Amino acid sequence: MKILFFGDIEGKIGRLGLTEVLPQLKEKYQPDITIANAENLAHGKGVTASTLTSMKEIGIDLFTSGNHVWKKADVKESVKESKTTLITPANDPRTADGDGYKVIDIKGEKLLVINLLGRVFMHEDGLRCPFKEVDEILKKHDTKHILVDIHAEATSEKVAMGWYLDGKASMVIGTHTHVSTDDLKKLHKGTGYITDIGMVGPTDSVIGIDKDIIIDKFINDSHTAFEIPKSGEVEVNGLFIELDKKGKIEKIEKIYKTVII
Repeated sequence: MKILFFGDIEGKIGRLGLTEVLPQLKEKYQPDITIANAENLAHGKGVTASTLTSMKEIGIDLFTSGNHVWKKADVKESVKESKTTLITPANDPRTADGDGYKVIDIKGEKLLVINLLGRVFMHEDGLRCPFKEVDEILKKHDTKHILVDIHAEATSEKVAMGWYLDGKASMVIGTHTHVSTDDLKKLHKGTGYITDIGMVGPTDSVIGIDKDIIIDKFINDSHTAFEIPKSGEVEVNGLFIELDKKGKIEKIEKIYKTVII
């Protein structure tokens, strides 16, 4: 089973960047499924029907998300209108039962994709323990091909989740911080792990936002509205994952491409 997974797509410039490079990546890796985190898809916060549709049309089969996915009020309507599959964090009380994971049939095998939200420094009310939550989901499903997107702020929480799921999941992918980490590896019991996959967004920015606005905020405590650069270099961060029939990692490879928009 071959999987392409892309980090948080940051606004229009991120969508345009992925649109440019995805065809060549699909040609190279021949994935059975392509997944991307969509929490920043529309203007940097949340999703809309049109942004989901545009990514579906270029070949994204499934979307995970995070805490910002709720910033647009009509999330469910957007998913329905765009006829896409969006997973929201399973341990978030705003996620309906069963919407925090998805089982996909791929060439006679079942792939279970789970979305979790970290609690450390996230400032979201009512989040259930992601460790207990993933246990409950795993009890319900008898499949060996399991991918977990842990959308979290704290490195320690993501690393702990990786070790906790070692031998239980095929791959644990950290998202949210928008900075790709250099710790892609297989853990002792064979689970693939990375603390953060990085973003699909503007290189000349502060984690996706206009760098001058953020620098001014740090220096002068300004309250200028955040803006995403409209043009420039886009970095596309992702992973290629190949699983054997037992759900074990055969190959994991970081993807890093840049394109000018």
